[in-house]
Amino acid sequence: MSDNPYQNDRGNKDRSITKDGGGTLSAAQNDPRQSTGQKGEPFLIGDAMTGGYGKGPDILHGCTIAAERGEIAVIVGPNGAGKSTAMKAVFGMLNVNQGAVRLDGEDITHLSPQERVVKGMGFVPQTSNIFTSMTVEENLEMGAFIRRDDFRDTMTQVYDLFPILKEKRNQAAGELSGGQRQQVAVGRALMTKPKVLMLDEPTAGVSPIVMDELFDRIIEVARTGIPILMVEQNARQALEIADKAYVLVQGRNAHTGTGKELLADQEVRRSFLGG
Repeated sequence: MSDNPYQNDRGNKDRSITKDGGGTLSAAQNDPRQSTGQKGEPFLIGDAMTGGYGKGPDILHGCTIAAERGEIAVIVGPNGAGKSTAMKAVFGMLNVNQGAVRLDGEDITHLSPQERVVKGMGFVPQTSNIFTSMTVEENLEMGAFIRRDDFRDTMTQVYDLFPILKEKRNQAAGELSGGQRQQVAVGRALMTKPKVLMLDEPTAGVSPIVMDELFDRIIEVARTGIPILMVEQNARQALEIADKAYVLVQGRNAHTGTGKELLADQEVRRSFLGG
């Protein structure tokens, strides 16, 4: 049996955002950041968030998104719907004027993004998400900046997940293809041993083949019990792997359900998936 946690069974279940549950293995096990979760609430939740950037108008209006352990939750919707804004609100990059963000039962609404990383959030932005002049391995080492333990086992796990990165570990990250750069970005986030992984448009600008490969790796990460919250423009493909999905329109929840439920919903298909 392999020691690589990215090869364990996933154990996902469809559930509403109000139910507890989760995967069979939590990535936070044996982690000093102990669980404080409250039964009946999702592991990660942005609850009824209203807010926007600085002193500008609100972009989100009572928006709720959540993810359980071992679950892939995706946010889809038309351009300008507030998808990335909702993700950034959960990560603390804009003001939440109403509502709250809770991680493992702890209210983190007023923490900075840096403080949320320490609490266990791994965030991969859509652009400018690697250090191009550094090697692949140096990028991964930068991801372990909050670690005070030996992170070599985690790096081995990342290389097992993304074998091409091990092959190119001494190459400048800026010389890699777009898909390989995304693997570096995700790998660096995993080096923090996150309690939750957040991905903003991880397949933007990559070929369909590379997109499928990235989605396969995302599924493998979810198998470890890490909740994944993902904004994705390729809605149909994202819904196919989603345990929970949110369709946002103008900063509000328009549809919520499992990926399969939304793929089968005629209104969702007609309005957002091209029929």
